[in-house]
Amino acid sequence: MVLRQFKSGNEAAEAPHPIDCHVGRRIRLRRAQLRLSQSALAARIGVSFQAVQKYESGSIRISASRLYEMSLALQVVPGFFFADYSGGPGAEGPSAAEAGEAGAAFDRRETLSLVRGYYGIRDRDLQAEILRLIARLGNREAAPETS
Repeated sequence: MVLRQFKSGNEAAEAPHPIDCHVGRRIRLRRAQLRLSQSALAARIGVSFQAVQKYESGSIRISASRLYEMSLALQVVPGFFFADYSGGPGAEGPSAAEAGEAGAAFDRRETLSLVRGYYGIRDRDLQAEILRLIARLGNREAAPETS
């Protein structure tokens, strides 16, 4: 494992590992889907809300036992937290820059609001239509139509 360090005064501090950041984003996503506050999640797993903030930012690592407790509290299998991670050896997927951009999107309030709203739609057909509409609008913006 390669540790990336930067100097801050007389101390060396480790930069968060990309997998810790990815797991944190997945925790935040699932918490938002369930409409749980950081405090509510913290109470479920027996930590402070500040610890949940640090888990979500990747600034502190989450132990295997805590990750298991997190999976129970968030009603997912532990593998959920590693889904879509593309940083491993030989992994295929988006570049590190693309993954960073996608991860940053989950840090924005409107993204969480969109996710909450989407999962709040009970009609699965309507949910599918909205997803198709968003995909079409996103593609239109990326590749404008010519007349």
